[in-house]
Amino acid sequence: EVQLVVSGGGSVQAGGSLRLSCAVSGFTLDDYAIGWFRQAPGKAYEWVGCTSSRRGSTDYADSVKGRFIISSDNAKNTVALQMDSLKPEDTAVYRCAATQISCGSSFYEYDYWGQGTQVTVSS
Repeated sequence: EVQLVVSGGGSVQAGGSLRLSCAVSGFTLDDYAIGWFRQAPGKAYEWVGCTSSRRGSTDYADSVKGRFIISSDNAKNTVALQMDSLKPEDTAVYRCAATQISCGSSFYEYDYWGQGTQVTVSS
């Protein structure tokens, strides 16, 4: 059974840091790329970034580039999203998702989804 379990999140002041983790089971990171998405209240899902062990590549949305880092631990089957220099506009529910297609920014390219975790950044 494929599962993605998200942990981490919480509340932080602007400029602070948070770390999210996505633990996957039922497949390996060699076979699936893992993307991170977020959804702010009343807004559509926004792609945050993606990592592909198979391609050895990681991509980021311009809005988080230089502040967020995605890393994977294939031995533990986990992918982390390190978020630094957080801004109030980063407030959203964050989810990880898996795709057999190479890293993409479209919600529809992803086959499996983890549950969401709330990230709240106060000014």
